[in-house]
Amino acid sequence: MAGLVSLADVSVSFFKQAVLQNINAAFPANKISVLVGRSGSGKTTLLRTVNRLNEEFPGCVTSGKVEVDFGQGPRDIYAKKSGTKWDLPLAELRLRVGMLFQKPNCFPVSVYRNVAMPLDLVAGAPAGEIPDRVRAALEAVGLWTELKDRLDTPAERLSGGQQQRLCLARLLALQPDILLLDEPTASLDVHAARDIEELLRGLASKYTIIMVSHELSQARRMADQTLVCAEGKIVGVFTDKADLDENRLAELL
Repeated sequence: MAGLVSLADVSVSFFKQAVLQNINAAFPANKISVLVGRSGSGKTTLLRTVNRLNEEFPGCVTSGKVEVDFGQGPRDIYAKKSGTKWDLPLAELRLRVGMLFQKPNCFPVSVYRNVAMPLDLVAGAPAGEIPDRVRAALEAVGLWTELKDRLDTPAERLSGGQQQRLCLARLLALQPDILLLDEPTASLDVHAARDIEELLRGLASKYTIIMVSHELSQARRMADQTLVCAEGKIVGVFTDKADLDENRLAELL
């Protein structure tokens, strides 16, 4: 089962400046949830609460409860046992909650090494398993047929759309439960963006997907639920695409 995610009274500030305020939200398994809103509304900060990435920035303080459930009961990712050890260690959390960024961030190595290296260094996968897991990940994102004879090609020689699919393959190879996507098509042309959208819709049957988008039209195409963010709050949640129109959004923003 893909992971369930819920946030209860979550607030985030940087140097005492509030960015998120008392967020309550639920993200169901095997669905695509899309966060929309104006720039600066807190969408990306909200996304990053689910893998504790905000903590990598100075001055960050997070309060409230963020729970993930991988099928064995909910675990609060910000809670500590006995005040010292995290209930869900950060290394385990980020293996199970993968993140894809707006711009492809391929490693400066070959296509094959881009997927194989994290399997070795991060997941500690046995050497004998790595080739099969690399192939499975590339097949899952539709790159195997295109690149099986060019696995030694430097990743930076790929097109933008291929690079983004390679970054997604790198995540999938680590076998996460939850995918966090921060405007994954924003830097791509229209055709490459639609390829990524189609790919993500196919992956939703296996993963919980939480995605930031700057396009209402993209939310209409992809979202099982759309959450509207404004001034650090969630001001609307829509599960019926018919209710998500420009006039309604303008009222909320």
